[in-house]
Amino acid sequence: MDQQVLSEWNNPMPPLDTPAARTPHEVLTCYYQAMLDKSPDDLADLYTIDAVHEFPFSSPGFPPSFEGREAVRAGYRAAWGASPVQVAEVRRVAAYETADPEVIVAEHVVVGTLPTKATTFTVPGLLILHVRNGLIMRVRDYMDGLGVTSARN
Repeated sequence: MDQQVLSEWNNPMPPLDTPAARTPHEVLTCYYQAMLDKSPDDLADLYTIDAVHEFPFSSPGFPPSFEGREAVRAGYRAAWGASPVQVAEVRRVAAYETADPEVIVAEHVVVGTLPTKATTFTVPGLLILHVRNGLIMRVRDYMDGLGVTSARN
């Protein structure tokens, strides 16, 4: 064996929850794609094991926060699985870098449809993502929960 192969054997593999370092913008793109796909697994895989996802605005059917990656997975699996809403588009309004390179603030509008209705609806939202080493540590998710509820009715 050559020296390069030997050195690969001596270096332990990084933990499975440590992805290649993604920028906060790249994480945001993955976040929006998980929303489009309604994939709780893809979304949860963006989080650290002990991440916190907060909902500062009261929203019917949602707790004030999810504590940990598996709570994010279970919470979104339940919410998205029970909802007939189909996300047709996530329009990025703006993404703002902050003085902290690990924080990004993003405005968006979710365009959705209901199979029972022939119209589309829009729901504005704002995310504050804290990203370290390519994983979300904390999210403050300011979604218009009342807009989601009224769209369903």
